[in-house]
Amino acid sequence: MTISRRESLTLASASIAAASIPTIGARAAVTDVPTADVKPLDYKLEKGAELRVLRPAKFIDPDEVYWRENTKKYTDATGIPVRVDFISWEDIRPQTAVVANTGAGPDIVVGFSSDPQIYASKIADMTDLADYLGAKYGGWQELSKLYGTKWKTNQWLSIPIGGGAGPTVYRQSWVKEAGYDKIPDDHEGFLTLCQKLHTAGHPFGMSLGHALGDANGFASWLLWSFNAMLVDEDGKIALDSKETIAALKYATELQKTQVSGNLSWNDSGNNKAYAAGDIGMTFNGVSIYYFLKSSPDPKLNQMAVDTQHQLLPKGLASRSPMSATPMNAMVFKHTKYPNAAKDYLRFMMEADQYGPWLSNCIGYWSNSLKAYSKMAFWTQDPKLVPYASGMDTPYYDGYKGPVTPASSAVTANYTVVDMFASVVTGNATPEDAAKRAAQQAQRYYKT
Repeated sequence: MTISRRESLTLASASIAAASIPTIGARAAVTDVPTADVKPLDYKLEKGAELRVLRPAKFIDPDEVYWRENTKKYTDATGIPVRVDFISWEDIRPQTAVVANTGAGPDIVVGFSSDPQIYASKIADMTDLADYLGAKYGGWQELSKLYGTKWKTNQWLSIPIGGGAGPTVYRQSWVKEAGYDKIPDDHEGFLTLCQKLHTAGHPFGMSLGHALGDANGFASWLLWSFNAMLVDEDGKIALDSKETIAALKYATELQKTQVSGNLSWNDSGNNKAYAAGDIGMTFNGVSIYYFLKSSPDPKLNQMAVDTQHQLLPKGLASRSPMSATPMNAMVFKHTKYPNAAKDYLRFMMEADQYGPWLSNCIGYWSNSLKAYSKMAFWTQDPKLVPYASGMDTPYYDGYKGPVTPASSAVTANYTVVDMFASVVTGNATPEDAAKRAAQQAQRYYKT
């Protein structure tokens, strides 16, 4: 099966004109959200306030459509104009650095994961807003607290919006042809399945390039599924270990089963390869399923029917070592309108806005507040269930150590990803790669 250039571009940019928006949640979804009776926040909105927001670009249409619609609702309600700029995932971190270093630009930056730890001195305290939202909406998911607060404190640096989880996405018929009813949970079984899919012409495919979500997620799974870790509980570098070396050797064997060219993919590479029929299995957000399901092409619709999702294989871990890449909203101290900025984020997280945004994204973002797990759309389509627990996990950047600017920097600079890439390409031995990556990580942890 071939995929047209137009469809390929749609997967990469999720063009609004390319597909209709599902109405799974629509506005009625807010009735599914249990809320507590909490005293409203009373921010004194600054006279003449106007806001500029920078956030990651969408991979599916409803993410942007509903975000813009909710932003317009805020402007209509308050009279405060809000400009939202959507930029590529790869550009978010460089742009955030510019904002922080110049002390100018957007009032709110919706960055990723532990970015707020890097810029803690440049951003406003968000404890009052986080406490209000947590009290009203059943508390925060574990990953929200890990990334949103200073390590082992109750001080909130940011407001986690939602997390992009990446479970196993696969063609059910092809996996069955290989002799499996579901994806094996153990390393040997998963590798054998990948070998059989490769032989059948339906290989596995994941990036080990500088793909912010996919490559970091894949490298982290390889580590965690072998009970390896970047640092231990005390913050000591633990990367140069027998567990890491085992993971590197396994990754080398797994790479032999993968589709050609995967090492240079960005975050849209596996999406396009899956839709083109070039791969039969990958780890990804719901964007693949969304695109196939909403496409006007009946062949792609049939692929959606054949697509299934499952939590990542556990390997040696006690539970699926699957994490998420959270969008994490920061209000920078240089803003002239801090109250308006916080109030805008409050508005966007309230059920009347957040519910339709979340449900119409059909699992592309996992909810950061627990109450939104009760929404009906998560179970109306059973294929979405693995995404519902995306933020309910103990795994995070820098696991098992403190969430700090150092752990953020290691992720942002692809230290672990490059370690795996150097071994699977034959440019380094597992032992040398683990030692070098540990030395690189140590430099970040010393600063």
